[in-house]
Amino acid sequence: MSISISSRKAKSRNLQNKIVEILLEKFSQFDSNDIKPAIMGESGVDIKLSNPARKEFPFAIEAKNQESLSIWSALEQCETNAKLEKLTPLLIFKRNRSDIYVTMKFEDFIKLL
Repeated sequence: MSISISSRKAKSRNLQNKIVEILLEKFSQFDSNDIKPAIMGESGVDIKLSNPARKEFPFAIEAKNQESLSIWSALEQCETNAKLEKLTPLLIFKRNRSDIYVTMKFEDFIKLL
């Protein structure tokens, strides 16, 4: 049984909304005008950031809420969008009843340490 397009979009939207919620809790100096989910079907990054938010959180987020994820395809999409935004690529993913995970280049991770 395949999932409908509207159900897939709803799953993605739910993850984007959760990411925004978590970021707004972490960065309380920002509001929903600074960190917001992209409109479904809009090309580019999945979380839109204002210029001040980019300074504090310089990541281009690609959010995937899928049972079966092609990690290499998702990373390629994430890196392409990040390059356009001049931000560090950050892939955030989950599936039903799982925790949320992040993936980034090892060198970008080391820079955070």
